[in-house]
Amino acid sequence: MILKPSFPYQLYLVISEKDCLGKDFLDVAEKSILGGVDIIQLREKNTSTEDFLRKAFALKEITEKYNIPLIINDYFEVAEKIGSAGIHVGNNDKSPSSLRNELFFKDKIIGYSIEYLSQLENVNTELSDYLGISPIFNTDTKKDTVTEWGLDGLSKIRSLTEKPLVAIGNINSYNAASIIKAGADALAVVSAICSAKNPEKAAYEIKNEIVK
Repeated sequence: MILKPSFPYQLYLVISEKDCLGKDFLDVAEKSILGGVDIIQLREKNTSTEDFLRKAFALKEITEKYNIPLIINDYFEVAEKIGSAGIHVGNNDKSPSSLRNELFFKDKIIGYSIEYLSQLENVNTELSDYLGISPIFNTDTKKDTVTEWGLDGLSKIRSLTEKPLVAIGNINSYNAASIIKAGADALAVVSAICSAKNPEKAAYEIKNEIVK
């Protein structure tokens, strides 16, 4: 019997400095944790490895303070250098099967973005700890996606795999409950928390929709 991988996190913040719209992204991260965020991913695009590292080390101080896992998006060098809890990769990044062969990532959390149903049958899905279903609804924060899954697409994926599913893409307190009902184990949120005037309140409201 193969045990379903454990993914005990329900509210997953994906943060970048840009998405915080001029607010201190470290302050946004801390307030979001106080509001109920269980896990954080740092996703910085079009930046140098040095800049990413600087931000990652600073954010890790906060996540460690609250015992919250820090996931790094794409940059495996940064994930390794800061000793992150794991990494999240997509189709154009280093694959989960390749990462699992590296000593550092052998027992780390690896998330893998699903953009095609055919991916559910590959070895990368098998070796991942959770699948990022991206996007549920199209969003301006990530425009290089392939499939807008919608609730029906999410339900279809749920019927085909027992892997933990992390839904992302235009998620907020108004649609959170319906996405969980459609089969998501966790909700990954960007703008609804990062750009909110009160990130703690925004996180609390979404978390409340997940657990009620």
